[in-house]
Amino acid sequence: MSIKPSQLIIAGGIGVIAGVTIAVMAVQSPSSKSSPTPQTEPPRPSEPPITSVPASVPNTSPPSETPPIAIIKPPVEGCKISTAVVKDPDAPLNVRSTPEVTEGNIVGQLNNNTFVFVIEEKNGWFKINNPVSGWIAKSRTESSCSIVEKNIEFLPGGNAALVQGKIIGGGSHSYKITAIAGQTLTIENYKSVFPMVMSPNGELLTDNLGITPDTKVFSNKLPLTGEYTLQLDSNYKGFEYEFLVKVE
Repeated sequence: MSIKPSQLIIAGGIGVIAGVTIAVMAVQSPSSKSSPTPQTEPPRPSEPPITSVPASVPNTSPPSETPPIAIIKPPVEGCKISTAVVKDPDAPLNVRSTPEVTEGNIVGQLNNNTFVFVIEEKNGWFKINNPVSGWIAKSRTESSCSIVEKNIEFLPGGNAALVQGKIIGGGSHSYKITAIAGQTLTIENYKSVFPMVMSPNGELLTDNLGITPDTKVFSNKLPLTGEYTLQLDSNYKGFEYEFLVKVE
């Protein structure tokens, strides 16, 4: 069979087209695509560690302030001293005929804790007449003012005072406080002797309420407006005292 020239041209065209098609498919084939270059992420900054958060925020408001308390003590100078007790680190204490240290004027000696009656004070010396007569150095004794009268004054913003003192021998220490009828007076006692409480008209409130030396707390609504007296009396050897006074 003879092939016509026109048939050769058509067959050649078809072959060219087929070749082009195969070439295009080869280019577009996934296997022929270049793999993309992997990209690395820049390093992230380090993050602070996660801490636990409290379930509730505590109340940070400052606590309420305690009202200030005044400290009241009796005077130790400028008063009459009637009794002293010997407290000599180099005991026994010398008793001298004159108020000076000089040879030949020692007339006696006293042991520690001996109570003496003072009749005169001069330049740091006590003149005594019991248990012996003569002069002793005041600095080698312990003494207190026999009679004390002192006002109790509260600090600004306060309503309480701590009273501390000591009576050597006999004596009377009185502390006065002004209050208004209807206010409550409270006394907390920290030693063995409870102070007597007298109203402005002289009535002894502690007796009426059955206060004893063993009582630790006294609290009473005040009947009158005026000056109340808290008094401690000693007949012989004395005592220490300490109590808190509050007026509300």
